[in-house]
Amino acid sequence: MRLFHVSEQPDIIKFKPRIPSRDDLDKNVGLVWAIDDFHLSNFLTPRNCPRVGYHIGPKTTEQDKADFFSSPSVSHGLLLEHKWFDTIASTTLYIYEFNPVDFALQDAAAGYYVATKTQLPLARYELTDLFSELRKRNVEIRIVDNLWHFADKVKRSSLDWSLCRMAYAQPDKREEHLC
Repeated sequence: MRLFHVSEQPDIIKFKPRIPSRDDLDKNVGLVWAIDDFHLSNFLTPRNCPRVGYHIGPKTTEQDKADFFSSPSVSHGLLLEHKWFDTIASTTLYIYEFNPVDFALQDAAAGYYVATKTQLPLARYELTDLFSELRKRNVEIRIVDNLWHFADKVKRSSLDWSLCRMAYAQPDKREEHLC
């Protein structure tokens, strides 16, 4: 298993545990977060870029595969907003690889792992063409005006999914049209 941390910072020497901001996690235990290789594509965007990542999981139905993917050879999808296209195209990301020995699985569907000890990266990789990196990983990229309608659909599906940085997404305007 390979574990990574994605950052726009090129010079991180060590990763110290931080107290999580999420209310569902213990605020007394600092964590170093990592993502496994299978789920890395969900994080190959600028940090605050809102996105809906989804992939075929063990419970995914044939109907959901047909509804959410354009080809049977694709296993991952990433939905992005139009307004982020140029930022994604011009962002350089740095991928830090960790020794997995101190990490424990935190969320299997999302591929999140956590460690409670300071981590020193084994390697650092620089990615300058994020769209190319996503294509190399067999990710179907969809560019849309608004993420919310699709996010609702993917949450109701049998796919494994991850909604990231949705606080930065364009507001959901659907309810304004109901009047």
